[in-house]
Formats: sequence, structure tokens, C-alpha cells
Amino acid sequence: MADTLADRRSPLRPALDVVRGALIGAVEVIPGVSGGTVALIVGVYATLIDAASHIVRGTVAATDVVRRRGLARSARHFRAVRWRVVAPVLIGMVLAVVLGARVLAPLVQDYPTETRAVFGGMIAASLLIPIRLLGREWTWRLGLLALVAAAAAFVVTGLPSGSVDDPPLVVVAVAASVAVCALVLPGLSGAFLLLVFGLYETTLVALNERDMPYILAFAVGAVVGLSLFVNVLRLLLARFHAGMLALMTGLMLGSLRALWPWQDDAGQALSPSGDITLTILLAAAGAAVVLLVVWMQARLTRRPPASR
Repeated sequence: MADTLADRRSPLRPALDVVRGALIGAVEVIPGVSGGTVALIVGVYATLIDAASHIVRGTVAATDVVRRRGLARSARHFRAVRWRVVAPVLIGMVLAVVLGARVLAPLVQDYPTETRAVFGGMIAASLLIPIRLLGREWTWRLGLLALVAAAAAFVVTGLPSGSVDDPPLVVVAVAASVAVCALVLPGLSGAFLLLVFGLYETTLVALNERDMPYILAFAVGAVVGLSLFVNVLRLLLARFHAGMLALMTGLMLGSLRALWPWQDDAGQALSPSGDITLTILLAAAGAAVVLLVVWMQARLTRRPPASR
């Protein structure tokens, strides 16, 4: 899951990283699509997880000032972050979330079947990524783990959803702390979890109307949730690499239920209807985009590193 472009210097690299961040941020406003999955597709997943872990630990270490120990330990963590990659990715993510709330969310509302078809095709094709990363390491135990994870994701994505118009800010913070964990775990959609909690539309409205108390409560909850989860995830990825890849594969597979193109207003699956051929073509187009990215990444990894 390493960032395959991480060590290649190019004048266009910052712009490319902004685009990669924008892709991650854009899908986070779409229920059913995981930002972690897109980070995996575009090759920055491991870099972002490592950076988030160092930022959290560096922030905690900053409390050394109170104990008169200085900022040396905190500074080491922040220096370990690959800011040349992380900063433009974060800029792209923030811009895409703000714009996506205005552009992509209405697009999903106006053309739900078509957009779900495209994203469903993308996620289905992206299953190749963790499968290829494991390669010959697959065993029946890992296969069983993937199936269990797929079943769990299938059940979660089938939960009924509603809408809470005026939630207490404490509830907003708690929901954000849970949803942000899905941001860094491929296969789970933070936007979909907000939909299950009844806060998806409420959060989009708050973002578009610049409701600062709501946004601050959401941000605090997200920071707390990410702080508690990201170091655990980084440790699991380091110690149980194969198992985590199998888990991600299963989560991504099970989450496809949320992207079944034909659904009612409550998110329950319906039988195919309308222009089925167009829907299938859109799903194939989404899959083709991911396969093209995977192919390009594979070509880049076979090339010798650029001179420094």
C-alpha cells in the first residue's frame, strides 16, 4: 500500500497531489463511497495513515511544554510527516469537500441511479488492489476473515436511515468521531455512516450555510475520533498486514450493497428498472477508470526512480 509516486520529484507533483486529495475529498460527500478506498487507489493511503499517526503523537507530545521538557519530542514527530505530499493532498481534500457539498451531493440527488452505478463500478474494480497486494499470501483463514468482514459491511449498509433536523452538538461530535474512522478505513463510507445516524443532510446544510457551532462540534468530534483510531490502525497495519488487507477486501466487497443502483428513498434495494443498459455502461466506465489508474500505478512501480 506504499505511495508508489512518493519518491518521484516533478514540478507537477504538488498539483498532482492536490488532484489526488480532491478525489478523496469529493467521494467523502457521497454515501457508500469510501475515501480510504480512493486513497488506496491513488496510492497515498499508507502515507496519509503514517502522517496522521505522527501528527496525533506530535500533538500529544506537545504537552511536554507543561512539564518543562521542551518540544523536541513533538518536533520529531512533525518532522517525520511527509508534508510535501500530505499538505497538497489535504488542500485538495478540503476544497473538494466544500465544493462537493454543493455540486456532487445535488448530482446524487438528481441522478441517484446513474451516480451509484459509476461509484459501484469503481469500488468493484478497486477490489483488485488489496487482492493484488496480498497475492500468494491468501489463505483460507484470510479468505474467511474477508467473508466475515463482507457480511458485516453488508448488514451495516442495509440499516435504515433517516434525518435529524436539529441534533444536539454532543450528538454531532460523537457521530463525527465514528464517521471519521471510516475515512481512514477502506470499505467504509463516512458519509454513509452519517446517513445511518440521520446527520448526512443536516451536515451538508450546516456546511453550505456556514453553521459554525455545528461545524466546530463536528470538527472536534472528528479530531478526537481520528486521534483515538489512527494509531491503532497504523499498529494493526504494521503487525497484521495480511489480515488487515483481507479485512479491507471484505469491507469493500460488503459495502457494494450501498451502491446497488436501484434503491428506494430508504436505501432498500429494488429490482433493475429504467434504462438498464445505460446503468451497466456507467458501472463499466467507473470500473474502467479504476483499472486505468491501477495499470498506470503498476507501470510506474516498474520504472527506475527518477534522479534526485
